[in-house]
Amino acid sequence: MQSRHGLGGKIWRAMPFSRWHPAIWLRRRMPKGLFARALMIIITPMVLLQSVIAYTFMERHWQTVTQRLSAALTQDIAALIEMRSLVPPGVNTERLEELALRKMGLDVDFLPLEPLPQALPKPFFEILDESLSTELRRQVARPFFIDTVGKSNLVEIRIQLDDAVMRVLARRSQAYASNSHIFLVWMVGTSLILIVIATLFLRNQIRPVLRLADAAEDFGKGRDIDFKPRGASEVRRAGIAFLDMKRRIERVIDQRTTMLNGVSHDLRTVLTRFKLSLALMDDSPELEDLKRDVDEMSRMLEAYLAFARGDTGESAVPTDIRGLLEDLRANAEREGHKTSLKIAGDPVVSVRPDAFRRLMINLVSNAARFGDRIEILAEHDDRHLSITVDDDGPGIPEDKRADVFRPFHRLDEARNQDSGGSGLGLTIVRDIARAHGGEVRLDVSPLGGLRAVVRIPA
Repeated sequence: MQSRHGLGGKIWRAMPFSRWHPAIWLRRRMPKGLFARALMIIITPMVLLQSVIAYTFMERHWQTVTQRLSAALTQDIAALIEMRSLVPPGVNTERLEELALRKMGLDVDFLPLEPLPQALPKPFFEILDESLSTELRRQVARPFFIDTVGKSNLVEIRIQLDDAVMRVLARRSQAYASNSHIFLVWMVGTSLILIVIATLFLRNQIRPVLRLADAAEDFGKGRDIDFKPRGASEVRRAGIAFLDMKRRIERVIDQRTTMLNGVSHDLRTVLTRFKLSLALMDDSPELEDLKRDVDEMSRMLEAYLAFARGDTGESAVPTDIRGLLEDLRANAEREGHKTSLKIAGDPVVSVRPDAFRRLMINLVSNAARFGDRIEILAEHDDRHLSITVDDDGPGIPEDKRADVFRPFHRLDEARNQDSGGSGLGLTIVRDIARAHGGEVRLDVSPLGGLRAVVRIPA
């Protein structure tokens, strides 16, 4: 978006709005897991509620009680000052100090007249100092000094009189609500206990969902699953629906396989008759062409049936792929192709052995059909198995790479019909990779030809 308003008619480009939108920024930083999100739904209202309660308590209850206690303490001090003013000069004030200690709980001393200490900053007792200072200014109206830090459980107050300095030591509980922290401790402690209990219950509710997700993932990879619906009623319904879907898919696959086996038997019977009839005929150039056509038809029939039937009935088992890849490399070299093989990581992978063999045979055969040099790289980590097959052939244009995965599709240029094949090689590769829960992609090879990369979960 552009705007032409500005100095000198310059064109100012507006910054992308979506990148800095608060909703998008918040969405990117929110947890992605169901357990974390559900836990946040529980904790966030609890924290907000406690914050509101704590603020209201501190603002209303604690501060109000502190002000009233400070006012009561200041009234006692003001009364003692009035009583001190009634004592004639030179008379001992011990009885007044005893009365203050016995009736008011205050330790009062009358010290010689001297300057008051300088006030120090007291950030942790600002509310107490402010309340006491306000009441002393209002009721006593004399110079004073307050020390709420020096002694842990006492508050020291010094007031400058006409002929002496009155020092008052009072318990901290007489000046402010000292037990307020008990409320906060109980509130926070109870909340932590409730959060722990909620986390345990929530984990038990999330576990059936995770089991359902694992079962669906294993089923997509062709693995045997042992799943029983558990948990809340909604999760049980989802689990039962998954099992029903699994049974329907398996029934459809079984029906298709049975039908294809019947078709295969019938077509093979007809092809056998063709071969028998051709064997009884006299040799001629036309007869040789017919035999080649029958053989080509047999190969195409096997390819079509393999594509349609797939290997869905096969289970995934731990398989050492090193031997398979070594055989493929040796076969390619016997056919005159310079082939290299590199395996990184553990060669034992959980795959469907026959399907995986067909996948690799199709990939290597495709590379050998169009190139002279082949490089095979297998990388296995904790999460994925990646297999890369490079060749130095003509490659496939970028705009036609998606088309080669369509059944029976052939390219008319670099990889043409003269090279043979049924047009199902890469289609079978992609179907087998997806049956393992993975995917296949095509790219430009460093050798100048085509790079095929298969990535499946390990």
